[in-house]
Amino acid sequence: MKKYLMSIVKYCKPIYRIYYYAGSFFLNILKKFIRTEENLILFVSFGGKKFDDSPRAIYEGMLQDKRFEKYDLVWAFQNPEKFSVPKGRMIKADTLKYFVTALKARCWITNSSIERGLGFTGKHTFFYNTWHGTPIKKMGTDIGEDNTSFRSKNTWNMDVLTCQSQYEAEIFSRVFEIDLKKCVKCGLPRNDVLAYVTEEQKREMKAKLGIPNGKKVILYAPTFREYEKNEALKCVFKAPVCFADWKKELEEEWVILLRVHYEALQSMDLEGVNGFVYDVSAYPFLNDLMIASDILISDYSSIFFDYAILGQPMLCYAYDYKEYTKKRGLYFDIRKELPGGSITEEQLLKLVKNMPSKEALESTRNFKNKYVENYGKATETSLNIIYERIK
Repeated sequence: MKKYLMSIVKYCKPIYRIYYYAGSFFLNILKKFIRTEENLILFVSFGGKKFDDSPRAIYEGMLQDKRFEKYDLVWAFQNPEKFSVPKGRMIKADTLKYFVTALKARCWITNSSIERGLGFTGKHTFFYNTWHGTPIKKMGTDIGEDNTSFRSKNTWNMDVLTCQSQYEAEIFSRVFEIDLKKCVKCGLPRNDVLAYVTEEQKREMKAKLGIPNGKKVILYAPTFREYEKNEALKCVFKAPVCFADWKKELEEEWVILLRVHYEALQSMDLEGVNGFVYDVSAYPFLNDLMIASDILISDYSSIFFDYAILGQPMLCYAYDYKEYTKKRGLYFDIRKELPGGSITEEQLLKLVKNMPSKEALESTRNFKNKYVENYGKATETSLNIIYERIK
């Protein structure tokens, strides 16, 4: 019931407006009676759904950094009972305790938002936002009023927003309506490990995931379509893909890791492809999947910007490009940047068979040079910035 109500708030604009104005008014009145706790740091990843991504990378960095020994590290989760943290404490997101903790915190660290679609911040809160990917899809104020995508009315009060390139910084500055100087081009903390992957690590990760020895790995990681929902208003994903055909053409050399976006339900037909297609949509660590794979297939997902750090082939399978650009909107034509594009399934399989090709590797290099200027030391940079601002 809670998820259903949250979906209504998120996708029904009149209901959301009521939620926003009433909730924001209450919290800003409450703030007047709450004192900042100078050693309190609040972490939230994907709205409390996960214990991962850049907030976790920063948190783990703090555990190894003596400067943060005396800080009260607090994680907020939608379901705290599903998680454990090595140090600090956990609270339940979207509760009164959560909002009071947020108002008390000296520092917020998140990859999305902490305000839960509302407009508030603490009296002396330092807001460090890593975001969760470089945008291909239009976002924030760039989303038209007639678009079905969720657009928060919240004014973003972040003090620092990490990014990987000038391309990203300019978009973030505009859509979040923040000063360009607040966009720190250091890369994403979660991606630091991708800059130093060895062949031995790849072999170990394949073994960890149960991939047969000698098999090459395709990571198929499409994004979600927010305009495709079921009766419960939950996004669903079902690409026009026949994995039985993929198996027939590729199973001698390849296996597939299927990673559907966390916002969508996986509803593709996997009957008869067990041992060839591994559904890893619920696997908690995306970096593991990237490290284990040999090529990436995606569409309009920000995963391209992360995967490019590995220097491996990336293929674009934008089977619904016209519909997606009309209903969602894109910043650039991804089909012009990478091999593939608006091609048929048969053409896609032909490309896969030729991997790794010189053309694909060159396209990845060019993409990386254009869109991923900074990577490898984002966690270290983040820790230094945070400490200097809250010490």
